[in-house]
Amino acid sequence: MHDHYIFDDEVFEVQFENCDLSPKLFSHEAHIRLAWIHIKKYGIEKAIINIDQQLSSFVDSLGLRAKYNKTVTIAAVKAVYHFILKSKSDNFKSFIEEFPRLKVDFIALLKSHYSIDLFNSENAKTTFIDPDILPFD
Repeated sequence: MHDHYIFDDEVFEVQFENCDLSPKLFSHEAHIRLAWIHIKKYGIEKAIINIDQQLSSFVDSLGLRAKYNKTVTIAAVKAVYHFILKSKSDNFKSFIEEFPRLKVDFIALLKSHYSIDLFNSENAKTTFIDPDILPFD
């Protein structure tokens, strides 16, 4: 679902930050887009902090704290950054077309970095775990 494109990058970012974005619009692709926006606008270190804090607030606003996973969140930002460094795209739509693996093969991408099941690890949900197979940068 690509409904998050009804907003330009600036409005999308503000809607999410204020927890006003409909959860129906926050697909995996929208999550990757948010990381792309923040990395481009603030740099990788600030993007990690922003996304971690804002996604945590977003799930809390929906009463879905149990769905939050700190490691997956930060790993996603780091993966997006890795591909940004190789990208020739100047907008998110071109970027995701250039690197579709971020969208269609994301779990396999994470498995190439981690030997544990991040999605079911209680530790991964609350603490960022560094990759144990392959670093992101």
